[in-house]
Amino acid sequence: MEKNIKLTEGNITSTLVKLALPIMATSFVQMAYNMMDMIWLGRVSTNAVAASGTAGFFTWLGTAILMIPKIGAEVGVAQSYGRDDMKSAKKYVKNTLQLDIFIALIYSLILIVFRHQIIGFFNLGDTEVIQMATDYLVIISFGLVFYFLNPVFSGIYNGSGNSSTPFKINALGLAVNMVLDPFMIMGIGPFPKMGIKGAALATIIAQFAVTAIFIYNNKGKSLFKDLNIFELPDKEYINTIFKLGLPASLQTGLFASIAMIIARIIAQWGPTPIAVQKVGSQIESISWMTAGGFSTAISAFVGQNYGAGKWGRIKKGYRKGLMIVGTIGVFATCLLIFGASPIFKLFIPYDKEALKIGITYLRILGISQFFMTIEIATQGAFNGLGRTIPPSLVGIIFNALRIPAALILSSTYLELNGIWWSISISSIFKGVVLTIWYTLLLRKMPDVDNKRSVNDNDRI
Repeated sequence: MEKNIKLTEGNITSTLVKLALPIMATSFVQMAYNMMDMIWLGRVSTNAVAASGTAGFFTWLGTAILMIPKIGAEVGVAQSYGRDDMKSAKKYVKNTLQLDIFIALIYSLILIVFRHQIIGFFNLGDTEVIQMATDYLVIISFGLVFYFLNPVFSGIYNGSGNSSTPFKINALGLAVNMVLDPFMIMGIGPFPKMGIKGAALATIIAQFAVTAIFIYNNKGKSLFKDLNIFELPDKEYINTIFKLGLPASLQTGLFASIAMIIARIIAQWGPTPIAVQKVGSQIESISWMTAGGFSTAISAFVGQNYGAGKWGRIKKGYRKGLMIVGTIGVFATCLLIFGASPIFKLFIPYDKEALKIGITYLRILGISQFFMTIEIATQGAFNGLGRTIPPSLVGIIFNALRIPAALILSSTYLELNGIWWSISISSIFKGVVLTIWYTLLLRKMPDVDNKRSVNDNDRI
């Protein structure tokens, strides 16, 4: 493929930054889809924001499922490139795409058939919010296959060292969404005012456009040459993809499930705090999306160098990557604590109760930003080695502890703020524990590179 970066050679810092910047930009593009929805829906009503936030938990859960083929693509392709094994890389492309499409279709069907029970889980107690959330969920479900395909295509490109192409393609999709959102939500020009339905339609049209461009761009590229997704999957590769991606998928899935339970706890204060959490999480995603870009870059970097047996380069790459994301985390902390008021007003400008709750939410979550960013970066380093269980284990344990912590702290004088503190404190612990774990692992690695290549049996 064109524009690939050979991650086993050259200056480490510039290599990481060159790879990470387009990935970060792609993450911001994906985040901007939801932000555009929030900005326009916030001008419709707080209930519309709450409804999209409620239904959005299930696209988040879908993201957890697609982590299996996405991580499989990123790590499998990266390690294959490190071994100069294009045949293996192409096998990962075919099998991750096949698995991705299959799970997308099954998940979409489940969401459509059980839509009423799914939204009913939250006990929202507001008929208007329930109906809007159900409408949003159904529309999004019909286009979910595109929502699943695009991150896997991006993962394939990232694993090969080409992070600029996914950014450019996803940016085009964002442009489509930005144009359609105000027209379809507010009813501008020839479009009727569709509110939350318009937000859902604009999103799936944009996602479809991104998929179409990816498919067109893949023509003639070596990784996609002679690709036939209708061939029978390769059992060996499917098993490896699950080994690589399942721990991260379980972590993200449980994270989403825990967030749903916490949302149900929050619902006892009404729909406004749910809307606040939805908007607040989008604002906070500025830092974890940035760190996520470097996490993916570190994963590809470590994966290729692990495939080439370059241990010293792995150690230096992780340390330099951690310094960069740590700086980002400190900046995010300052931004959320000192800029909470003007930032939140961009999304819900007229609801005084929502503003008050949202400002407090951002300031409490701001305290944990540094620790959250180093956790995410370290997760990428573990993934590059093919050791996806440690970050998943740490994430699952401390995310699960949010539920009893939220119940206990919210029953004190802290009330709703106790829930925000349970989230922030758990993020601090995750960052500390996972970074120490990886540091101990680094000490067990050789200090010098070797000439061997890592074969498939060594990868996990």
